[in-house]
Amino acid sequence: MREALLLPLLCTAALAAGPERLSNIRQLTRGGQNAEAYWSPDGKQLVFQSTREGHACDQIYIMNADGSDHRMVSTGKGRTTCGYFLSDGKHIVYASTHEGDAACPPPPDRSKGYVWGVFPTYDIFVATTSGKIVKKLTDAPGYDAEATVNWKTRRIVYTSMASGDLDMWTMNEDGAGKRRITHKEGYDGGAFFSRDGGKLVWRANYPGTPEQLDRYRALLKDNLTAPMRMEIVVADADGRNARTLTDFGCASFAPTFTPDGGKIVFSSNKHDCDGRRFELYMMNPDGSGVEQVTDFGGFTSFPEFSPDGRQLVFSSDRGAANRYEFNIFVADWK
Repeated sequence: MREALLLPLLCTAALAAGPERLSNIRQLTRGGQNAEAYWSPDGKQLVFQSTREGHACDQIYIMNADGSDHRMVSTGKGRTTCGYFLSDGKHIVYASTHEGDAACPPPPDRSKGYVWGVFPTYDIFVATTSGKIVKKLTDAPGYDAEATVNWKTRRIVYTSMASGDLDMWTMNEDGAGKRRITHKEGYDGGAFFSRDGGKLVWRANYPGTPEQLDRYRALLKDNLTAPMRMEIVVADADGRNARTLTDFGCASFAPTFTPDGGKIVFSSNKHDCDGRRFELYMMNPDGSGVEQVTDFGGFTSFPEFSPDGRQLVFSSDRGAANRYEFNIFVADWK
């Protein structure tokens, strides 16, 4: 994961030298692969996914915001992803393959390149913060995952294969009111609402040539997708007025709005499109004013602001003891 800090700028785009945005950086986990940590509505807890001793693939955990009291809240079966608190702070939503098989699904076939598995046995569940599953929210054939929640409107946005393509859908916290909101062929996912619930930002891979479209379709038949060419898209919460903000030709993903909705923070390897150095960047909602936020030299991603807007949580291999270690960090935001 670790690259030299002084890399050539392989993707052309205007890049502003921003002020120091992060201070008082604290490491909340140590060892294993820890990622996608997201806040509880009161800012006192974080839900995250982790592969650690005793489990062969990701399970969902909750910890206090200071990194204490880690506890597993998923079933310990199958693979899980994308935990997020519901608006009451007493329940979480996450995706899991455990109903399909208690074992971890086989890893993606890397002979096809660097690909992600979009496992068809993923469905989205609601559980209490003590781990009791109380409801299954999706049951359409194929992949259903990547859920996040707007606590104001109580709508969930998620990625689903229900249409036969990797589209974004929304639904209520109880699973009612499902609505498909993207229709362009290609991958749409990793979406987040603005805090007022009026906007969405996500990552997308829309094949631009017949050859790219053929590859996308071929991979999707094998429940795979290639993530190394993704751009950031913003739209109204119903999917209307979608516009692509980046054109780096790289892997840009994990976008989130600043608390006031005036900026978007995201992760990208725009300094090394074919490499694995990912830093955090910030830009205006029209794609202008790109500013680099981190310069750690490895992999840094999955940012989210605390409910009071004063802190940023993120995942990084900063200071990792080995290549496959990723940890959760939190920092004060300036």
